[in-house]
Amino acid sequence: MTDFTEQDLSGSSFQRVDLSGSTFRGADMSGLDVREVDLSRTRVRAAYFDGVRMTGVEIPDMEISGEVLRLVVNGVDVVPLVEAELNRRMPERALMAPTDVAGFQEAFAVLDRLWGETMGHARAVSAERLHEQVEGEWSFIETLRHLGFAHACWVGGVVLADPSPWHPLDLPWDEAPQHEGVPWARRVRPELHEVMALRRQRRATVAEVLDGLTDAGLGRPVSSATPFLADATGLTVADCLRVVLNEEWEHRLYAERDLAVLAVT
Repeated sequence: MTDFTEQDLSGSSFQRVDLSGSTFRGADMSGLDVREVDLSRTRVRAAYFDGVRMTGVEIPDMEISGEVLRLVVNGVDVVPLVEAELNRRMPERALMAPTDVAGFQEAFAVLDRLWGETMGHARAVSAERLHEQVEGEWSFIETLRHLGFAHACWVGGVVLADPSPWHPLDLPWDEAPQHEGVPWARRVRPELHEVMALRRQRRATVAEVLDGLTDAGLGRPVSSATPFLADATGLTVADCLRVVLNEEWEHRLYAERDLAVLAVT
């Protein structure tokens, strides 16, 4: 197996080569010209697609999960259709894009209820299995730790401009750059009650922020005190809180899916 690490292969041509089973991490693959290739069983995670065009492709089976703003399939933008169907299946989802303080309070209250149900499912799984990853994704405990990081970053570090909002159990996303002072304890295995205690603290911080806000205050511009958002130009308090809502919503769905797998295996 050839290892191409820290090399500039831009402009290279690969013709009639076997790249099956290859791994790409932190690679700039923008501007690729891909033709007559076999991409079956390819898994893409934490990638950025913009201006991608695929023509003459055959897609017998494909799944996309992520933030999709525009996706045209055979001339039809399917995003509005997908959004409507998801909201039909999960009516609470439509509440995750509030525009006033009351709406944010309602959305977080809904999440509290839904996560309460998820925690009930988690307690039916052994403590050891809550550290088990499903299909290479985060374990249940890691998911909760990452949500702690999201709260610290967007609420503590941006809305409240705290330069050090971190807790040792906070878990940045896998591809995040390392920064001095930011926790990076990927091998620790805290118990459920420990991460839940941190979660309650973070949820209380959100409640305090919302209690002190007016609808006009949601539009206040923010500036980041964290190294992950060095430039927060154009962001508002409402934008930051919506990011947290989205993280909470999406990761609860992932957690429910993984808990279901753990419960039957």
